[in-house]
Formats: sequence, C-alpha cells, structure tokens
Amino acid sequence: MRELHGVDAHSLSEQLLQSTEPVVLRGLVAAWPAVRAGLASEHGAEQYVRRFYRDATVVAFLGAPDIDGRFFYNEDLSGFNFAPIRARLDAILDEITAHRNDDKPPSVYVGSTTIDTCLPGFRDENDVTLGQRDALASIWIGNQTRIAAHYDLPDNLACIVAGHRRFTLFPPDQLTNLYIGPLDFTPAGQAISLVDFKKPDLHRFPKFADAIEHAQVAELGPGDAIFIPSMWWHHVEAQDNFNVLVNYWWRQSPDYMDTPTNTLMMALMSMRDLPREQRAAWQEIFRHYVFEADAATSAHIGKDAQRVLAPLNEDTARMLRAQLIKKMNR
Repeated sequence: MRELHGVDAHSLSEQLLQSTEPVVLRGLVAAWPAVRAGLASEHGAEQYVRRFYRDATVVAFLGAPDIDGRFFYNEDLSGFNFAPIRARLDAILDEITAHRNDDKPPSVYVGSTTIDTCLPGFRDENDVTLGQRDALASIWIGNQTRIAAHYDLPDNLACIVAGHRRFTLFPPDQLTNLYIGPLDFTPAGQAISLVDFKKPDLHRFPKFADAIEHAQVAELGPGDAIFIPSMWWHHVEAQDNFNVLVNYWWRQSPDYMDTPTNTLMMALMSMRDLPREQRAAWQEIFRHYVFEADAATSAHIGKDAQRVLAPLNEDTARMLRAQLIKKMNR
C-alpha cells in the first residue's frame, strides 16, 4: 500500500482525494490536540473527549466478553451477538473505563457518530481541509473491537486519534472471495464478510485464501490516517483498551443521485429470477445505457427529446424518483 509522509492536513491534493487506490498518510493529524492527549495516556484521550461532551445520546454496541471484540451475527444469522443501545456518551466512556484493566472486558463500540452533534467544538481544534467537499465528519470510540469487512459508497479519510488500528483492505473485485452475508439484514447497515479474519475457516470459505493474496494491510497509530476509496472492502481492528477514530465521508456525485444499493434491491426483485435469456438481454441493456454509456449512446435522438437519457440533473432525478414511487405504490 502506498504511504505518504509529511502531508499537510490543510492542503490535501485533489489527486490524493480522488485516488482509486488506498493511501496511508503517516502523521497527517499528529498536530491535533486530541492526538497529543492520547499519546500522553489513554486517560488523557478520554478526558479530552469529555471536554466537548454536553448531553447528546449515542448509539452504542455492547457485546459480552466471549465475542472477543467481534461484532457479528449469532450462530444461525437470525440475530446478532451484541445489543445496540441508546445512551449518554459519558455513560459509555464510564463503561469502557470500568473494564479498562480487565483481562477479557465486554466489547464496547460507538460507531459513526456525527461530531458536531455529539461533541460541539471538537472540530475547532481537530479537523482537516477537504476543499469544497461537504464531508460528514464522524467519531468512533471503543475498546478492542473487530469490524467485519464491508464497503462504503463514499470515499473515506480515516484518522487515528487514540490507540492503534489494523486495516485490511481488498479491491472491489474480491467480492466473491469474501463470502458476503445477507444484504437486507446486517449488523450496522452494510453487508459484511462472514469470514472471521482472526481464525479464517478455509474449509468453509476456501476462496478467502485468494482474497488474502490481494489484501493490503496497514498498521496505523495515533496521528496516522488512511484514505479508503469508494467501494473498497475494509476490515478494521481496534487494538487498544481505548480507541478513538475520526473519519470524513464524501461522495463524488451530487446529492440528488440515489444510492446504487436501491438499484441492486430493485434488480433482485425484478430481474435476478428471470429466465437466463432474459437476464442476458437485460445485461446488454444495462451495459448500453448505464455501464458503458457515453455521449454516443443517445446522440441519434434530438437533444431536446432525450429526456432521461440526457445527462442527469436535479430536476430529472426528482422526476424519476416520483415516477418510481408511483409505480411501486400501484
């Protein structure tokens, strides 16, 4: 995996922020006061976070000690091995502190919590500059945890504030080798790999050995960051008794564009179980109108008559959404 040193957090290049390969940025946020507090001690990191807390509640995942930090399904994939709760952040911090010296503590994880809502003022002292991007800035807090491999639609800049994390990344073409679980019943919204990276069962998941051949692994400490491009699979392991990560998500597409996941669900409902020949016909239609579409696709139609085949804009997206809703409600 490519590594860069000495990059300024307030002058990130467009080339970097549009990369289609992951990049490790050593020391990118080393100057953050939050990072310096964490380097002094775990207690210092926790106290720094508490400085900005008011009274917001957060969603936390709590797991028994025997899950070994792996937030996952139960044995038959009918439920999960953890309990989601809503609680005050200071209570969650108290829970982590109470078990900090346990040999086998319960697993505690606060994921993807909007910083400006939960910790107002934190970003005044700890932030990066992303140009004109309207990025969502989130904070992740917990003890030793393992988050199964998954992908995100947005690009992601993840910054280590406290503790150490191991990122294991795979390019999008490793989908088949990662043995993905249910699409519509997931631990946290995204479909995940069913493989336990700590002890992979290659008898049950033999193609995972091929995935590992394509894996890119990054060991990150306080002040380091990693850029994860859209759609790259990533498994994240937090390795210390107290870990804090700040990340920024942004899409390289306008807000009015819907998520492709909705298209996938519609395709499962309307196309997957068609006869093979019909699926092949629809594959050609999608190739022509979507995956290999260019200016020539509809050039034979007058510009004013192209309608949905013209370049998408906010008005067209609104019209399409209304048409789909009307059709789905019939």
